[in-house]
Amino acid sequence: MFNFEKLDTWQEAIGFAGLVYSVTKTFPADERFGLTNQMRRAAVSVSSNIAEGSSRNSRPDFARFVEIVTGSVFETTSQAFIARQQGFRNADDFQKIYDLAEKLGKMLSGLRCSLLESA
Repeated sequence: MFNFEKLDTWQEAIGFAGLVYSVTKTFPADERFGLTNQMRRAAVSVSSNIAEGSSRNSRPDFARFVEIVTGSVFETTSQAFIARQQGFRNADDFQKIYDLAEKLGKMLSGLRCSLLESA
């Protein structure tokens, strides 16, 4: 088992990506290379950057990756607003993404603070 697999934030990030994939599955076909692709890439980058950051030699380096990850969570959330506005999904699906993004954002903030305090 890799160290990142033990992190609750990484596990939540995997769930976040799964949710985004599920929600975007029914987006219009003409959005396949637009919003669908953009949301999926941003959501996948969350767990990927947590994993990559955990391999860094210093806690401040890892904290920088966590900061980047937080940006990807916010990016996905912003894109979910656009998807809802365009009528690609209903308010319930938007809320699921929003709620999980909010939870993940809080967890990432805690992880970043913990990494910087112990540096």
